Amino acid sequence: MLGCNIPARAGAAMLTVDDLNVWFGFAPDRVDAVQHAAFTVASGESFGLVGESGSGKSTILRAIAGLIDTWSGSIEVDGQAVTGTRRSRAFHKTVQMVFQDPYASLHPRHSVDAVLSEALKLQGMDDIDARITRLLQDVGLGRGFRFRYPHQLSGGQRQRVAIARALAAEPRLLLLDEPTSALDVSVQAEILNLLTDLRAEHGLTYVMVSHDLAVVGHMCDRLAVMQHGRILEVMDVDALRRGAGKTDYTRHLIEASAGYIRG
Repeated sequence: MLGCNIPARAGAAMLTVDDLNVWFGFAPDRVDAVQHAAFTVASGESFGLVGESGSGKSTILRAIAGLIDTWSGSIEVDGQAVTGTRRSRAFHKTVQMVFQDPYASLHPRHSVDAVLSEALKLQGMDDIDARITRLLQDVGLGRGFRFRYPHQLSGGQRQRVAIARALAAEPRLLLLDEPTSALDVSVQAEILNLLTDLRAEHGLTYVMVSHDLAVVGHMCDRLAVMQHGRILEVMDVDALRRGAGKTDYTRHLIEASAGYIRG
C-alpha cells in the first residue's frame, strides 16, 4: 500500500499558474519546453503533474522555484506574484523543493547535522539543536543519524534527510520532483507514506511531478496530464481511477497503468 488519499481541504489558492511558457535557447534553436500551462492548487491540496519524460512537468516546478529565468506568464504563491529567478526569504519560508536524486542534492562532505543546521540558519531560526532533533524525528530518523555523511546513508535515508532539510523552513508548499523514482522499489512506499503523514501533520500543500500514475493515484487529489509541454487536461483522482480521460493520450496512459491504479 503506497499511502491513502487525503481529501482536498477547502481554502484559498496556494499556487496559481497562468499562461506559463518556458523556453531554452534562442531562435532558430529555441526549444519551447512549456506552453500556456495553467492550473490552480488549493491550500492543503496534493496536485500531480504527470506525463512522459520531456513533457515539461519538472520544468514547471523549476520555474516556480526560481531555477529557470526564461519564462513568461503568471505565477502566484499564496496570492503573491513571483517574477524572474529572484526569490525572497519569505518565498523560501513558504515554498521548498525536494529533488529526484537525494545523493546529488546533498553535499558529500557535509554531515546531516551540517545540512540541517545550514538550512535552519538561512531561515533565521534559533534553538538549532532542538529543531534538528525534531526534524529527524519528523522524517523517521533517530539522533544516531545526526552526524552521519551521505555516503553512510541508504537512498531512502538520504531522501528523508532531503525532506527534513525542506521542512526546516516550515514551508506550506512542497514541490516534489519525482521524489521516489531514484529509490529501490522496496523503499518507495516508505517515502510516499512518510510524505502522506507529513502532509496531514503539517497541513502541507504538494505539487508532485511523476511519470508513475500509480504514485499519483495514491498521493494526489487532482492531476494535470502533460504532453509535449502542454497540459492536455486536469482531472481528479476519482476520474483517473475510473479511466475517464478526455484525450486519447490520457486514456492511453491510464490503460497502460490500469492494474496499478485500481489495484
